[in-house]
Amino acid sequence: MKHAFEFIDRGDTKNKNVSAGKTMMLDKGLGLKAVDDLLVTAGEYIDFVKLGWGTAATMSDELIMVKNQKYADHGIIPYPGGTLLEVAVLQGKYKEYLSEAQRLGFKGIEVSDGSTQINVEKREQLIKEAREAGFFVISEVGKKDQNLDHQLAIAERVALINEDLANGAHFVIIEAREAGKNIGIYDEDGNIITDELDALAANGTEQLIFEAPLKKQQVNLILRYGKDVNLGNIAFDEITSLATLRQGLRGDTVNKV
Repeated sequence: MKHAFEFIDRGDTKNKNVSAGKTMMLDKGLGLKAVDDLLVTAGEYIDFVKLGWGTAATMSDELIMVKNQKYADHGIIPYPGGTLLEVAVLQGKYKEYLSEAQRLGFKGIEVSDGSTQINVEKREQLIKEAREAGFFVISEVGKKDQNLDHQLAIAERVALINEDLANGAHFVIIEAREAGKNIGIYDEDGNIITDELDALAANGTEQLIFEAPLKKQQVNLILRYGKDVNLGNIAFDEITSLATLRQGLRGDTVNKV
């Protein structure tokens, strides 16, 4: 694609043929017209689309299939939120879940236990079965409940990350929910807890996706790890904004990336 103002040097000239930071967008129920508009304006800057938590189960299968095809046609991997998987596992319906996800055109599966308890052995099984079924697998580390998340020690998070990657997950998401406050690597004001971030990133960030719904989080992570850091839970109307941060086209990152 030819861009406007191409003569301007920028930190990232990202397109689907250039290696750059992955961006995961949160779709909380976009309609088809909204998806079309989004893909025209910012489709090239999206790598993954998560149909948040259990929203995919509230829409018609025809709508989901059309949306997923639109995303896939733009080289984007759509996947249902991990909460829906957790409900399916809780009800003993994981095989049916994978079959339905395939029928609906999802290309990825998120494996998480943010709202339930899934032991390490079961987690390994879920990842491997999703891989065997042909899905791109993204796991998630962290709890939705802030009190439970605070009880999860850094060493436990690191161990889960390493185990998930060893078992076949392509990426591991660091939980921060939609608000990005008082959970995971963020304090109650949404600021990064540096010691925890350093520990999680000790083995590299290439296969980590940091949920960063707030602008200041996106800025700080880009300045810390560079424009190619992987970021998630980005709102649909913040995709272009994030692209400008990655490319040094917004005041926060001008001449810094």
